[in-house]
Amino acid sequence: MKMRNNNKGFTLIELIMVTIILGILAAVAVPRYMGTVNRAEAAAEDAVLSALEANAEAYAMEKFMDTGRKSYPANPFDGASVDGYTTGATSVTNSGDWAFDGTVILHKRNDDSVWSWTYTSTNDATGQADDRGSFGARSTSSVSNVD
Repeated sequence: MKMRNNNKGFTLIELIMVTIILGILAAVAVPRYMGTVNRAEAAAEDAVLSALEANAEAYAMEKFMDTGRKSYPANPFDGASVDGYTTGATSVTNSGDWAFDGTVILHKRNDDSVWSWTYTSTNDATGQADDRGSFGARSTSSVSNVD
């Protein structure tokens, strides 16, 4: 009687090769994914800042209509609805939090990095016919977990 050699399954070499290929794919895919996440968060921040700028301009135009002089809000979040912003908050503790400390807008991303923008609302009653409000460029804090 002949014995049949009926091997079913994968050899050790085949399994090792598949593991190596999956490792290479993961090494390539994860950084690309994280880059996409960072770009998405930056785009969301840009949208919030655009809304804050539009809100500040609307406030200034309203003041101009009332007083004849543009005046920008001391807090750019006044009159705006931003997810993650708590009125009076001056620091960020959780991912997605927004805060304003009087001169700097802060946002904490999901990777715990804190990004900031300067905001000025000059109130120079003796200067130009209108005050100037401005939003600074984006910068990052090297310190994570800012409280």
